[in-house]
Amino acid sequence: MKKSSINFTVELDQNNVPEKILWEATDKPDPGLSETKSISVALWDHTQKNTLRIDLWSKDMPVEDMKRFYIDCIGGLAQSALSATGDEYMAGELNAVCERLVQHLRKENQ
Repeated sequence: MKKSSINFTVELDQNNVPEKILWEATDKPDPGLSETKSISVALWDHTQKNTLRIDLWSKDMPVEDMKRFYIDCIGGLAQSALSATGDEYMAGELNAVCERLVQHLRKENQ
């Protein structure tokens, strides 16, 4: 059986705030550690029937980039929901939220 792993390394400052986030994965095209500014990991606990989440971002990540990151995450969830369930309505609603949020960011940046 093939196994694959994803590893995160978080360097913290003296106040336990992430300064640097590094990641690597066995199936990543470029071997070794790569830096990122934010991660969002969600796990489904089938026993408790709820989601466990880990959201981290480095202290130097710009707020505008963080907002775009979360819009991208929602869009990714829309595609995943469609692939996993075939529910076009749910995927469409999530994509509609993304569109409204993109418009909101455009207005903010004017």
